[in-house]
Amino acid sequence: MRRVGSSLWRRSRIEEVMGHRIAEPRPTLWAVFWIMVYLILPVLAVGTLIDWLVQWATGYCVGLWCLF
Repeated sequence: MRRVGSSLWRRSRIEEVMGHRIAEPRPTLWAVFWIMVYLILPVLAVGTLIDWLVQWATGYCVGLWCLF
């Protein structure tokens, strides 16, 4: 019986095609760039918008920049 999740952290065998070893996939600079564009920047933009709306509605600054 196979345990659930046991193969998640186990490294698989190095695959070979016609005697050549295939390199494992790894994050590239382009991947980091697109993660920032599609994940990090929208989260920061929404957070900034919410902070601005709260400040506009209540008159209190609740943003991170208020600490400085």
